[in-house]
Amino acid sequence: MGAIQPVSDKTFEVDVLKSDIPVLVDFWAEWCQPCRKIETMLNEIAAGDLADKVKIVKVDIDSNPETARAYQVLSVPTLTVFKDGAPFRSVVGASPKSALVRLIESALEPA
Repeated sequence: MGAIQPVSDKTFEVDVLKSDIPVLVDFWAEWCQPCRKIETMLNEIAAGDLADKVKIVKVDIDSNPETARAYQVLSVPTLTVFKDGAPFRSVVGASPKSALVRLIESALEPA
C-alpha cells in the first residue's frame, strides 16, 4: 500500500468495509490542528513495516457527513480500525505514534 488515500461517502463501502485487510480510518477535518499533527505519523506508518498489512485512509468529515454520522464521529481526529467490514477499535484525539501502531497491531492479531 504505502500511501494514505482519501475516501468519500460514495467509496467508503468498497474501500473500507469490503477490504480484505484491516483499514485504519482517520476521520479528520481541514480546520483541525491535532489532525494535522498526526498526519505525519500516519504517513510514516503507511510507508513502514505495516504497509502491506493495513490500509490507511482519510475521511474528511465536512465533505463526507454521511459516513461520519453513520459511525458517530463527534470529535476529530477519530481513528477507527475496521476489520472484516466492521469497526474494531477507535481512539479519539491525537495519540502518539506508538499508540497508533498498537491500535493497528491489535487488529492484526487472530480473533
